[in-house]
Amino acid sequence: MGRSVDPHLEVGAVTRRAYETGAPAPLFISLTGAAPGHRLLGAPAGLGDPRSGAAHARLAAHVGLPRDAGPRRIVEHLVAAMHADPVAPVEVATGPCKQNVRTGDDVDLELFPVPLLHQEDGGRYFGTYGLHVVRTPDGSWTSWSVARTTLRDRRTLVGPAMAQQHVGMIREAWRETGRHTLWAMVPGAPPAALAAAGMPLPAHVDEDGYVGALTGSPVEVVRTETNGLYVPANAEIVLEGYLSSDETAPEGPMGEYHGYAFPDGKKQPVFHVEAVTYRDDPILPVCAAGVPPEENHTIWGTMIAAAALDVLRAAGLPVTLAWCPYEAATCWLAVSVDRARRAELGLDRAGLIRSIADVLFASHAGWLVPKVIVVDDDIDVTDIGQVVWALATRCHPDTAPSRTPPASRWSPTSPPRRSAPPGAASRSRTACCRTPSAAPLPPSARRTPANCGSTCWRTGRTTATTPDVPCGAMPDQVGRDGAGGPARLTGRRRGSAPGRPGRPRGSRVPGVEAGARRPYAVDAVQN
Repeated sequence: MGRSVDPHLEVGAVTRRAYETGAPAPLFISLTGAAPGHRLLGAPAGLGDPRSGAAHARLAAHVGLPRDAGPRRIVEHLVAAMHADPVAPVEVATGPCKQNVRTGDDVDLELFPVPLLHQEDGGRYFGTYGLHVVRTPDGSWTSWSVARTTLRDRRTLVGPAMAQQHVGMIREAWRETGRHTLWAMVPGAPPAALAAAGMPLPAHVDEDGYVGALTGSPVEVVRTETNGLYVPANAEIVLEGYLSSDETAPEGPMGEYHGYAFPDGKKQPVFHVEAVTYRDDPILPVCAAGVPPEENHTIWGTMIAAAALDVLRAAGLPVTLAWCPYEAATCWLAVSVDRARRAELGLDRAGLIRSIADVLFASHAGWLVPKVIVVDDDIDVTDIGQVVWALATRCHPDTAPSRTPPASRWSPTSPPRRSAPPGAASRSRTACCRTPSAAPLPPSARRTPANCGSTCWRTGRTTATTPDVPCGAMPDQVGRDGAGGPARLTGRRRGSAPGRPGRPRGSRVPGVEAGARRPYAVDAVQN
């Protein structure tokens, strides 16, 4: 984009518009207040126009496939790479990321055009599409992972390092030694490296070897200037320093990948930057999180689907494909089952659901997705229309098997499991949408009902929901001006609409007139 664009909200608005319309990824080359040559790239893995026949072109390019590759081919390619021999990275003396080097007092993160992406955000986010590089104190495990970071000042960032995440596990290992975590962050990493960093691989597996297996060639890395870590040589920008073991600072709120902005942030660990290296005319990539589809769904959701498919197949289950429908904001995993193989294995519907739940919810991928929908293989799980049709017509609360495992099934140990949120009895649901005795109509005759409710894992309560009450907020908890729940990200100015005092700030409910009574929808997956 040659015209001047302001990093303050305008970049975020244009990027969101690119997601919504399937437009090409916008490259912002003229930024208000930015140093000459500094650029931003929006929607780096957004979907293209579906009429082009290459809607997943950017995602396919990330993993080394042709631009016309579809979801099934991409997922199978990711799974195949998980079983290929790792291709170790190759160290090189220097690379484009070393064209400019600043250390010590010369470090100034304000040099970069760090955008404010949402008006609800609590700050400007430097890291929305970059990877963290951390290594255990004994050097046995190097993790590349994706997590956000907000700009605190010219030499520090703030962001989450959850105990269940690999960066949090390694931070804890360093803290036990009484030292800070050696750390680097790479905004503008090679696409395959970013994709690998978003894959929920098991702990103690180095993502840099998976990048080589994914692309068929080793990734070139260079040694950092200050702390001995290795980062992709072809990166746009590299930050080096340490992740504090004890210092925290306020972070957020931030527009989230579910499509909501929570009202408050919280304290998170501080990242200290002691050196920054970057290309000439560097590009800082931007993910403007929100209503799907954006990179949290196209990259992360696809990687979760591949990891889930692999763990289910490894258990010998008759699964043909797993997919996180982008429209469900990485909150659904749709799994298709080979009916003939299921019969051969002697699995009835209840046994199938129990087996899938036991395997999936004990895995890292299963921790990340709260709802699983199981369908027969006559349903294309990459087609959201078919999935919704199956859920609406084949799943009944009184007859369809549903298993809700204890939320405490997951912890950071191997295999990874998650502890329950306070007051929650359960978090995940598995629904079996069996094929009815009547043959389905041809696709042209299928009709899908609207308004299917959902179960909230934060509260562990299964209730009907309204379209404007987000996960984690029960209808009776949402008071005036959004009290008790997050606001929906819509790009509108904050504040309640006239005549609708009970709605969260910034939220909207399509198709419901002012003063109209909202119909409640019964959860189609409840026990």
